[in-house]
Amino acid sequence: MTTDSTPAASSSPQNVTFPSAGSTAHGYLAVPPAGHGPGVIVIQEWWGLTTHIKEIADRLAQAGFVALAPDLYGGEVAHDAEEALRMMLELPTPRAVELLSGAVDYLLTREETDGDRIGSVGFCMGGGFVLSQAAHDQRVAAAVPFYGVNKEGVPDFSGLKAQILGHYGETDESVPPASLEELREAIVAQSGITPTLHLYPAGHAFFNDARPEAYHADSATLAWQRTLDFLRTTLTEDGTGN
Repeated sequence: MTTDSTPAASSSPQNVTFPSAGSTAHGYLAVPPAGHGPGVIVIQEWWGLTTHIKEIADRLAQAGFVALAPDLYGGEVAHDAEEALRMMLELPTPRAVELLSGAVDYLLTREETDGDRIGSVGFCMGGGFVLSQAAHDQRVAAAVPFYGVNKEGVPDFSGLKAQILGHYGETDESVPPASLEELREAIVAQSGITPTLHLYPAGHAFFNDARPEAYHADSATLAWQRTLDFLRTTLTEDGTGN
């Protein structure tokens, strides 16, 4: 059952609205050419729901997933780092988790979405939210943080059920590689799940091809292929996306 007027089998991207956290939320939905597939939430960087994030949803759809990028800033997009920092600080992690829970509710009601569990992929601020969301919502089966910033500390992973695949830069000052061992130890100790955390010869935001000063093509290509393989293996019965 969908909550908008677009036909369920459409493979065209669409802007959607859905109830979330006691209000009406907005998002960007991309459906694969086959018309159905496993669901994946795409969580924005601190900039907001930018063209870059929408393009990631499109790429996931082309790879066979039903991708929803919820707008956590209510339509605002930051134009510089100072504004992005302000907007990020105004969105506490518990509030983001609440908003993301509504996005999962909506994605799982879509006729196009296969199964009853989803994947979650996020970047920078959104990468931190991926881990917090997975720690609180057992409907998340696959969590993929890209250089995730845990701005309010490492979450409690005692309720975690998701498998985790993380991507981080060796020269990322926002998420120092040394901090990853603490993250790994917390996940293992609290959940019994061993995460896979990859390091790349790159800095922060290495996947963002809209930022040439940060983008690292080889690292981005490898991280993307690993992500697709992981999502297919974790979210589908045969590991192919079918």
